[in-house]
Amino acid sequence: MITSSRLSLFYGQRALFEEIDFFIGKKDRIGLVGKNGAGKSSLLKILAGIVQPTSGGIARPKELSTGYLPQEMEHREDSTVIEEARKAFDEVKQMEARIVRITEELGERDDFTSDSYHDLIEELNDLNDRLAFMDASQVEAKIEKVLLGLGFEEKDFDRQMREFSGGWKMRVELAKLLLRNPDLLLLDEPTNHLDIESIEWLEGFLQNYSGAMVLISHDRTFLDRVTQRTIEISKGRIYDFKCSYSKYVVLREEQFQREMEAFKNQQKYIQDTQKLIDKFRAKNSKASFAQSLIKKLDKLDRIDPDDIESGAIHFRFPPAPRSGKVVLEARGVGKNFGQKQLFSKVDFTLARQEKIALVGKNGVGKTTFTRILLAELASEGEVIPGHNVEIGYYAQDQANRLNGEKTVFQTVDEVAEGEIRTKIRALLGAFLFQGDDIEKKVKVLSGGEKARLALCKLLLKPVNLLILDEPTNHLDMRSKDVLKEALANYDGAMIVVSHDRDFLSGLVNIIREVTPAGLKEFRGDIFDFLKEKKADSIAEFERQRKQAVPIKEVIIADVSEDKPAGGLGSKEKKELEKEKKRLKSKVGKLETEIQESEARLAELDREMAAMDYADKDKSSRTLGFYSAEKEKLEKLMEDWAKVEEELAAIVKSEGA
Repeated sequence: MITSSRLSLFYGQRALFEEIDFFIGKKDRIGLVGKNGAGKSSLLKILAGIVQPTSGGIARPKELSTGYLPQEMEHREDSTVIEEARKAFDEVKQMEARIVRITEELGERDDFTSDSYHDLIEELNDLNDRLAFMDASQVEAKIEKVLLGLGFEEKDFDRQMREFSGGWKMRVELAKLLLRNPDLLLLDEPTNHLDIESIEWLEGFLQNYSGAMVLISHDRTFLDRVTQRTIEISKGRIYDFKCSYSKYVVLREEQFQREMEAFKNQQKYIQDTQKLIDKFRAKNSKASFAQSLIKKLDKLDRIDPDDIESGAIHFRFPPAPRSGKVVLEARGVGKNFGQKQLFSKVDFTLARQEKIALVGKNGVGKTTFTRILLAELASEGEVIPGHNVEIGYYAQDQANRLNGEKTVFQTVDEVAEGEIRTKIRALLGAFLFQGDDIEKKVKVLSGGEKARLALCKLLLKPVNLLILDEPTNHLDMRSKDVLKEALANYDGAMIVVSHDRDFLSGLVNIIREVTPAGLKEFRGDIFDFLKEKKADSIAEFERQRKQAVPIKEVIIADVSEDKPAGGLGSKEKKELEKEKKRLKSKVGKLETEIQESEARLAELDREMAAMDYADKDKSSRTLGFYSAEKEKLEKLMEDWAKVEEELAAIVKSEGA
């Protein structure tokens, strides 16, 4: 579908990549990875036609449609959410108008055998096929489905874009992209600013996407679930692996070890050859032999191993000053903005060295709650810091809070105190700011570099409470792993807000979910929380559904027996009891079948995660089994809800 030929991109003298070749097929699911600054976003822009390569080119079919989601975008502030989403179908309107024009022209012409007439017929067929593929008749239903899936509520559809945060605006752009249904999706960090539930919805959407996809993400779990191929950009080269990210990591390490072994053998050969040259070059009788050895070394294709560890930050947090047993306490905390109540009557205690995660849907107030704890926002109730508490804070927009006109060195130097000022260059080096990098102005740094600089500032002062709001946004995989390890070894208390499941797993074992009614506590790993939460949300959905649908009346046949006033006759009671027993038995049977179906789906999930998608027959069969089992589970859930409604109606009639 798309072929890259000797593609190169230079910025000044620096090559992001040089003479790289790759192919993107119609159904490829590609994860594009590499350290910050490797050129991932630039390559995506070349594929989108936004940036032109320095040399080489991209060959693509003329009719190929491409959808591109950048990290940063501009929005029309006075449009409503639904108006913006409808723009996804501007192409549909244009195609429909073109079909009308072609139809009118064909009706007026009589040169049926001409090439131009034939071309119009072909164009008309192509347009009709494209409209059918886009299923244009279901526009409004599609818009609603995608917006709801990305976390919007129906009441949000008519709100103007200016009322939403940057993260929510990004969701609108993502919705437009998904609605266009292009042949090739190019997604640059699509999970940034999405809550965990929306990420899981997006995973499901992309797993069933009919076209090809290239995405950049620093979410390991997300990559594993939606990609089947991994391309890494490193030192101007690409490494292409036909597998998901986790498998790629193992294979890449094995490849690196082979490269290092070959590198060591070559270095030994070079050293031994150089010794021979030094030994014989001064002897007339051996001078020609020495010259031949020199020529051999000159022609040698030198191995340049790509050091996997060289592009990762490395640091540890300073030892935390000792605090009291209780680091922070909140009593009856609540917050509202105008008529909107975010949460109320929150009681919260954080113990020394306790590490917790705050999760919840976007807009529920996670960031607001952290700012209340920091005394940056007024609220109902009170927040009481513990004895000798020193707080380090990383805001979600911390990178944007940096002064763009200052250099990297100045940014750290102006806040450093005491002995640490003599170690600023070493500290910046640990965060990959070396040589001339420290004299760069902040405004020219990439998103990942700004994030690293903001994290670096956290180390300037020992603290015993870290409050981190989305600290992994824009960090590459290796930097995230190093940050996670540093936080795991940190001996103070910690509150972390994050949508990155892999990052939270193993780092915290207490999850507190922010809801309008307060905080709900869960003790366990984030994946255990998600598993339980999913079950809870289905049950809640079913309860809401039963309340919304009128309970079906149970019709009892007329009998001659007199009924007690306001009650049921004995025969009716007997019939009801018999029916109730039958329905209870059916509910139990259905619940058993639901559990078995969920277990089969979980097993298929694990099988698909470990599957080699290069085996198309096996992967196709497994995906078929998964789809069939999923449909079966949905049918079982519908049957269960129906029987529960009938049972509820009987119980109600007994009490009448």
